[in-house]
Amino acid sequence: MSGTGTKEKKLFNNSVGWTSLLTFVVLALAWFVGFASRLFAIVRFESIIHEFDPWFNYRATHYMVENGFYEFLNWFDDRAWYPLGRIVGGTVYPGLMITSGAIHYVLNALNVTVHIRDVCVFLAPTFSGLTAIATYFLTKELWSAGAGLFAACFIAISPGYTSRSVAGSYDNEGIAIFALQFTYFLWVRSVKTGSIFWAVLTSISYFYMVSAWGGYVFIINLIPLHVLALILIGRYSSKVYIAYTTFYVLGEIMAMQVPFVGFQPVKTSEHMAAFGVFGLLQLIGAVKFMQSRLNRSQSITLLVGTVLFTLGVGIPIIMLLTYAGYIAPWSGRFYSLWDTGYAKIHIPIIASVSEHQPTTWVSFFFDLHITAAVFPAGLWFCVKNVNDERVFAGIAFSHTYEKFMVDDGESSKKNGDNKDDKSGRLYDKAAKTAPRGTAAWSNSVRPATSENEENVGMNTRSIVSIIFLFILLMYVAHCTYVTSNAYSHPSVVLQSHTNQGDRIIMDDFREAYYWLRQNTEDDARVIVYALVGMAMSSNESFAYEIMRELDVDYVLVIFGGVIGYSGDDINKFLWMVRIAEGEHPKIIREGDYFTESGEYSVGAQASETMLNSIMYKMSYFRFGDLRMGYNQPGGFDRTRGYVIGRKDVTLEYLEEAYTTENWLVRIYKVAHDVNRPSVKYQSRQVKTKKSPSISKKGKSKKGILKSKPTIVKGKKPAVK
Repeated sequence: MSGTGTKEKKLFNNSVGWTSLLTFVVLALAWFVGFASRLFAIVRFESIIHEFDPWFNYRATHYMVENGFYEFLNWFDDRAWYPLGRIVGGTVYPGLMITSGAIHYVLNALNVTVHIRDVCVFLAPTFSGLTAIATYFLTKELWSAGAGLFAACFIAISPGYTSRSVAGSYDNEGIAIFALQFTYFLWVRSVKTGSIFWAVLTSISYFYMVSAWGGYVFIINLIPLHVLALILIGRYSSKVYIAYTTFYVLGEIMAMQVPFVGFQPVKTSEHMAAFGVFGLLQLIGAVKFMQSRLNRSQSITLLVGTVLFTLGVGIPIIMLLTYAGYIAPWSGRFYSLWDTGYAKIHIPIIASVSEHQPTTWVSFFFDLHITAAVFPAGLWFCVKNVNDERVFAGIAFSHTYEKFMVDDGESSKKNGDNKDDKSGRLYDKAAKTAPRGTAAWSNSVRPATSENEENVGMNTRSIVSIIFLFILLMYVAHCTYVTSNAYSHPSVVLQSHTNQGDRIIMDDFREAYYWLRQNTEDDARVIVYALVGMAMSSNESFAYEIMRELDVDYVLVIFGGVIGYSGDDINKFLWMVRIAEGEHPKIIREGDYFTESGEYSVGAQASETMLNSIMYKMSYFRFGDLRMGYNQPGGFDRTRGYVIGRKDVTLEYLEEAYTTENWLVRIYKVAHDVNRPSVKYQSRQVKTKKSPSISKKGKSKKGILKSKPTIVKGKKPAVK
């Protein structure tokens, strides 16, 4: 018997060793593949920051590295938010800058010389591997280690996540998604164990999330929702009480240390739900304690009385504080999360951002592929085999924002893998010691294998395995294609192809910015449409007055009518009008910019208000004389697909300063007033009472001027 026990123990140790090695290899490969698949833009172009917002993040990071964190925290940037300026340290989430700066400091301390720009470019691909590992641990806690490995591989190449983490995409989501997943894992772990240690780690991870991204509000509302769901379905326990109480107290205290957040956790409506659940837990804990010392009727009376008192007193107090202004109301972004049409009507500046638009159904397949289809099945298995942590996975993830498409992708990965690996084993045909070996993979209780599953023939298993393998191959091919062709193109550098397949690089943005740096004064003010939409929506004379009030020197517009660039300012012009209308409804009206049939057009049917706007004039100045081809007339807009409505555009207060090679960026100089107003010259005319005449009579024959003035001598005053 002892020999048999030793043999089984040795076999068990070998199984655990092989599974650990396999886990390490799969996670390492997932990290490597995820990192490599995000480098298409670097290979095709260069090591460059992609979007426009990440350029500010890079500039802030560079300033922090050069001057230190304390100077960065107190940095007043007079070149941003003109004319008011911007206190950068108190208006950004510094987690992104601190992370990049820390990596740069460590590498240089190890004598690995690297520029901070390269750290910023490769930060998001590096964190994609950490996100895959965090997803593995989260899915392992929710179901099994096998499902965790599948989830890690899926999320590593998922287009929904890749779109926010390609090389050069130096934005907050690059590190925040890792913090999001890791916080979820630590929260589930703390609920399962009821340990203060894991709850403290959850608070620390939440603090990092708060410092990195404004989406932390999603966590501080989702976790209380999980706790409330557990209470409603009767799964309250001391573990839930310990986990949430520790997390809420420490997490909110640490969150208030971020300057940009400040006292929002205790003064804004977005955080009141978390506070309410915290108070509810204290109430339930007190009732549970009293129940052990009272009989049933007394306990019920105490519970009902406490609930009624809390609702009757707490809700009016919160309403009163909100009305008095001590608690800020819901923000526009939070309303837009649940009502996608709210921002378009009330806050157009929020709705103008493309990532705040509602996600289309096509995007679900485009960004999630097969995982969107298996998501309902995985959700069903979570509900069917419910426990405390699977209630968390079963809570619906928002699909309102495109930003939260990443969350949908991760949720689909986890739930999809629950379906694929519902047995809880790493793979279907494990070793003979699979029941013992799998014990090392997960602490969760697995459902017993039914007789129907055991009676499935080998042919059926083989067919299902082949189909599943084929679907996985399709998923990999789809993710690679989407990442390469849709999400690996910098916004500041454009490319196109000729009929022969040759690639053409259009670097107009950097060309224009280089011209500004070389040809304008260091303190020159450049106005773009984001600064004031009212000026762009007005006619030239009124727009000139606004520009002079702002002391503007140059105006920059993006125009894509020559090369067919659809992201130009003409296509975004209505957002400028809506933003200006929200502030000046008596001057700017959106309806004035539509045709008589209610369409938005710059063609022959365009309204006079549209044709006279400064945006139209700056975009189409000299464009009427430009011919795109032999068969196209002058003034043909390739982006809109028709001839513009007015070709003879003239400018009175602006003069063209520079236009890039492909007309993508156009810069105009604002004419300055002279020091004094000029007066029109007129010939001077002097009128006298009697015209002078000349007489030549007399001996001297000299002329005598008649009507000459008489000189009256004055008297010298006496000196006293």
